[in-house]
Amino acid sequence: MLSTEITTLTHGWSAKKQILGKPVYNDQSERVGEVDDIIVAPDKAISYAIMSVGGFLGLGEHYVAIPFNQFKGGDGKFVLPGATKDTLKAIAKFEYSK
Repeated sequence: MLSTEITTLTHGWSAKKQILGKPVYNDQSERVGEVDDIIVAPDKAISYAIMSVGGFLGLGEHYVAIPFNQFKGGDGKFVLPGATKDTLKAIAKFEYSK
């Protein structure tokens, strides 16, 4: 039984390897942020990506929640059409509940 579970895990999907920490670009190939976290809905679908924008070396970062269906995938990267660093910084900050 344990062998079957390990095989399932090794062939599974990893948010850490495939989403978290990945850069996000706009449709002009400009880097506009990075995926910092994901929000998973009760039906187990990814509903939002929490992006970090701005800042330098972790200082002054601004976190925003973007509906995951707004992202386009391709060429191994995430694209958020029409986004700029300024438009993302203008979105209300996302803060985790305490």
